[in-house]
Amino acid sequence: MDTIREKIKQFRKASRFKVIPVMLIPVALGALGAYVWDGEFNVWLLLLTLLGSGAAHLFSNMINDLWDYKNGTDKEAFEMQDAISTNSGFLTNEVWSLKKFAFVTWALFAVAALSGIILSFISGWWAFIFGALGGLIAYFYVAPPIRFGYRGKGYSEIAILLSFGVLPVTGAYYVQTSHLDYRALLLSLPIGILTTLVLFNHHFLHWQADRQAGKRTLVVVWGEQRALRFSRALLLLAILSHIACVATGIVPVYSLVALLTALPLYSVYGKLKDKNPSIAYAPLMGASVKTASRFGVIVIVSLVIQGLI
Repeated sequence: MDTIREKIKQFRKASRFKVIPVMLIPVALGALGAYVWDGEFNVWLLLLTLLGSGAAHLFSNMINDLWDYKNGTDKEAFEMQDAISTNSGFLTNEVWSLKKFAFVTWALFAVAALSGIILSFISGWWAFIFGALGGLIAYFYVAPPIRFGYRGKGYSEIAILLSFGVLPVTGAYYVQTSHLDYRALLLSLPIGILTTLVLFNHHFLHWQADRQAGKRTLVVVWGEQRALRFSRALLLLAILSHIACVATGIVPVYSLVALLTALPLYSVYGKLKDKNPSIAYAPLMGASVKTASRFGVIVIVSLVIQGLI
């Protein structure tokens, strides 16, 4: 029993399981949109969508670690004194062999792919398209020859917006209804932008190590001052997009209370200077994660209430 517990514990750490809500929340939002707008809701389809998207997200985490390790980015972050490493450490610390890590990574991909295939037979071929696009984005984020996460032209931010906003929300909606709707696209923007903000802010923790390893994130290309301005702009854009969703009747007016979750994050920005040590960005990262998660949960509850009344 202890061995099983230890294996589960290792898997959770290797896959960075604790951040999985950033994928499950958008999926739940899309399914609830179908419930509120169309009266369509199948719990089994939702569970299968959650399984597939969750496995795809964990695959994304691990394939990023795998390629960052091969490219030397994780080693730079591990060795640089001022950098805060955000990978699992299973490869840099040799907790798992490269072969074992790769096996688990591709096993997760298999679960995600199988889920997508089953859903495409039930709901329609767009379900597979959404899943396939998400898989390609996850793989080529750091994998050659594309490696768009290294290019520093905003490609990675667009990829995150698609992978953790547009695709899971509209995909989950499509799985429930077998058709597409502009409302699902608009609903995906606030949570997608907030998740993009989480991924953008995490680059501050090790941007100097990224620069040495040749990983040209926007923080590396722009520098701290300009990147911080963009970070604040993303938060404002998320707020405005949610207000737009309320104004168009996509979500109920009482979901505006979700905007209160941005206040702690806003206060963290006020404590940062133009140039900061990496450790100073840890509260920004933590507040970003909490804002995205709490915002998503409040909107989910709002949609549940709207559906019931």
